[in-house]
Amino acid sequence: MALIYENKVPVAYRKEFIAKVREICSKLGINPNWLMAIMYFESAGTFSASIKSPATNATGLIQFMPDTAKYLGTTVAALAKMTAVQQLDYVYKYYKNYTNQLNSYIDTYLVTFFPAAVGKGDGYLIQTSSLPASLIAKQNPSFDTNKDGKIYVWEVKKIMLSKLPSEWLKDGSFTLLYKSYKHYIWIGAAAITAGSAILFYYGRK
Repeated sequence: MALIYENKVPVAYRKEFIAKVREICSKLGINPNWLMAIMYFESAGTFSASIKSPATNATGLIQFMPDTAKYLGTTVAALAKMTAVQQLDYVYKYYKNYTNQLNSYIDTYLVTFFPAAVGKGDGYLIQTSSLPASLIAKQNPSFDTNKDGKIYVWEVKKIMLSKLPSEWLKDGSFTLLYKSYKHYIWIGAAAITAGSAILFYYGRK
């Protein structure tokens, strides 16, 4: 069965890319659809290794931050020069550090966006001692659904679930997640209809 958004991967490297996604997700013990959905969101639907956030310099398939790239033994400049298939090695290297926390699609996304939030309650505020909540909200406005200058875990859940195509919520790939968080999907759909949850791809991280 094809993976979610598989048809959005450029044809030139689609077959090799999908095969590698399946391989690394098998090693991580996660559903490859989770990673595909995350990379689709983070790369603005391009699956490009070089796509970059002008606000933060985050780069690539999962929007690696400069400090993250350094921790992984590379740089965002080097990551941008890689092919998407090559960059998947660093995607794997990043998630491998969090293997025990990748228990759901939402957990896997939180590991991508803000690892400290994994396992926290819906009311957990996204901030650090050096990154105030207001700055994080400014850089990630799609998650600040009520426009209060703060992002809470419940808002991240709402947006990430509302972006999944309905057919994928019904075919088994995201079924358990849907049962756990379906109320966020309806809230998210309403917010989108109201025009308050427009994606902002380039202000990530």
